[in-house]
Amino acid sequence: MRKFNVNVNGKSYVVEVEEAGDGVSSSVAAPVSTPAPSVAPAPKASVGGTIVKAPMPGLVLKLAVANGSKVKHGDKIIVLEAMKMENDIVASADGMVAFLVKEGDNVAGGADLASIS
Repeated sequence: MRKFNVNVNGKSYVVEVEEAGDGVSSSVAAPVSTPAPSVAPAPKASVGGTIVKAPMPGLVLKLAVANGSKVKHGDKIIVLEAMKMENDIVASADGMVAFLVKEGDNVAGGADLASIS
């Protein structure tokens, strides 16, 4: 009898397979729980300024401007990947941007991404 780990639709199963002459018999154990990918909570913004929030959960692919740059309302400041699509996150006010995330961070929907003051 040999044991194998098999992933089906995101669930992990331990499968035991036994060779029996011409045929193969198998038994499946209960699903093994796999931990969900962790989403780091974004740090809270400093007092004051306009907060730019993530419209959906995703991966911060790129910070489009340097931290501390002056931006205008509507300027692209972050590229957020969600559901295999790249979404431009734009400044919601004029001012100086202070990022609260870094490239490669996984963020939850509604998480604080940047502060503009």
